[in-house]
Order: sequence, then structure tokens, then C-alpha cells
Amino acid sequence: MPLDFTAIDFETANSSSASACAVGMARVRDGRIVASAGWLIQPPPGHDRFFELNVRIHGIEPEHVIGAKGWTDQLDDLAAFAGADVLVAHNAGFDMTVIRRACEATGDDCPPYRYVCSLQVARKTYDLESYRLPLVAAEAGFTDFPHHDATADATACAHIMIDAARRVGAVDIESLAALAGVKVSRIAIPAAQLARADAA
Repeated sequence: MPLDFTAIDFETANSSSASACAVGMARVRDGRIVASAGWLIQPPPGHDRFFELNVRIHGIEPEHVIGAKGWTDQLDDLAAFAGADVLVAHNAGFDMTVIRRACEATGDDCPPYRYVCSLQVARKTYDLESYRLPLVAAEAGFTDFPHHDATADATACAHIMIDAARRVGAVDIESLAALAGVKVSRIAIPAAQLARADAA
């Protein structure tokens, strides 16, 4: 099987994991980035306050998301881009929690994506003083990108995984995870969603 996956990155409006305000994605086919996309998101009601700290980090302000799709409306676009791919993110626990918590906040079914963490892979593959995304990406040969731009961060994450696969001789995402000694995990489905499925 070829090295196929979709890298993903979220930015949030505040300390709530449900407060997604931007997403970026990069699609990898046979070890090459073939497409990227990103867009702003109106955070779910109740999670839509923009904290100054977050704005300082990513530069997204409340007026920037006026007219953007809300979480529910953009889910189809996210799913259409990612398809059935394994998702990859740097510190994937954060990004997968964004998906799960935003779905909980809006009552949407959480897609049960499988995922791998590029931060965990990097720690097993590289010998660095810091495993922050820009430093790991530079080690993988991808430099000078606007960190905290969601699409740029997803693209950096994709480059890390492609380089790591080359270094360890992995042919697909599952073998990369196995050779790096990390798990291919799955997003935990919220209990309310499981209850709805059982009742159907």
C-alpha cells in the first residue's frame, strides 16, 4: 500500500477544545502532497469568544469568521477532503479532541477517524532539543512557513511524516506507525452519540 494520509491542523478561539475557528488540511498520496485546503470556521455557540492569547497566536479575530461556515456546515467539507484517510496531526490528541468536542457542542455525529500523531513519530525518529512543529519540520526539510496558519501547519506535518517514512523505510502509514513504535488510534466517540446509535 502507498503512503496515503491527510494531515490536519485546527486553530481555536479560546481555551475550549470545541472552539475551532480555522482548519487546514494537506492530502498525501504515494508519499507526495497532492492537495491542500483550509478555511475559517465560526466556533459553536457558547464556545465562540475569542481570547486575546489565542488571537495573538494565530491572528484570527472575531470579525474574520463573520460569514464563515459554522462547525456543522463545514463538517461535510472536511469529510469530503479527508475521505477515509488516516488523519495525522502534530500533537494529534489536541486536534482529535477539537473534532470530538465541537461535534458534542453542536450535536453532530463525530466521524470515527483513525489517526497518528506526528509529534510522537518525530520523537522516535529525530534527535532534537525541541519537538515543536517548526523545528521538526525544518529537520524534515520544510522551513520558513507561517506557524499557526492552519494550512501551513498541516503541510508541515505532512512533510514530517513523509520524511520520517523515508528515514525508517515505511511504505504506508500503518508501517510508519509500527516502525516508529506509535499507535494508530481512533477518535473516541462521545457517549451521547453511541446512545443515539443504539436507539436507532
